[in-house]
Amino acid sequence: MKLLGKTALVPGASRPIGRAIARKLGQAGVNLILPTFDWPESILEMEVEFKESGFSYFTTSVDLRLEEPVKELITDIRNRFKRLDILINNIERGGMPVVHGSYDLPHNADQWDLEIATTLKAKWLLFHHCLPLMQVADEAAVVNISSVAAILGRSGASAPFFNDAYSAANRAVSSFTETWAREGAPTIRVNELMLGLIQNRHGEGTRGWEELTKQEKESIAKQCLLNRTGTPEEVATAVLFLTQDADYMTGSVLKLDGGVTLGSQEVPTMPNGILMVS
Repeated sequence: MKLLGKTALVPGASRPIGRAIARKLGQAGVNLILPTFDWPESILEMEVEFKESGFSYFTTSVDLRLEEPVKELITDIRNRFKRLDILINNIERGGMPVVHGSYDLPHNADQWDLEIATTLKAKWLLFHHCLPLMQVADEAAVVNISSVAAILGRSGASAPFFNDAYSAANRAVSSFTETWAREGAPTIRVNELMLGLIQNRHGEGTRGWEELTKQEKESIAKQCLLNRTGTPEEVATAVLFLTQDADYMTGSVLKLDGGVTLGSQEVPTMPNGILMVS
């Protein structure tokens, strides 16, 4: 897909990963629709940066967990652009055990529902109501952003970051990816980018990272085959590939995790076996 002049909806662009994605698309000449909700200081930083960069964009405050505001957003997009070419389904809310503790604690009374509504329901609402606008385009692309929490859950070295509802919601995203790929074919490609521990998202800079012990941080590095966390810029590069270059890819899940889902299993030395050489 040639990106110049296309229109993209990128939730979460005020935060590091969403902003890196929006920045990469903006540099390619894409018109950016950037729904925001919280993090007012980050929103201001994003607007200052994108205005100075000369990007074509507009922001609007939307609670993407609610159907009526989502429908109003889609109506606004239709009135402005007539169609939608790219949906980056980058919206989630993860309760990290290292920060929030158990669901049983009083301050977490609504945490389970928040994780499911933001990580799962909001993605469904966006795709469901964007679909008619994407069908107007000659070709369109959807990228669902998910997490390796879908595979690892609350276990292993990364357990401090992945709560139960968040992990279950991310496992369900892959079901959406496959269903939507069938629903959107042949003109709408739907793929999923499953992220590992990324800086400012379950890596350095994340709330709770500094609460980990030295041993816990070393365990995370050991579990990751590349011995480091990823960067928002690496995520944006992968998203650009899925939107711009992966024209024959749909219904696929691409892991960008540095090997963290593989690193907990070591490859042993080959045994001598029991057969005797005659």
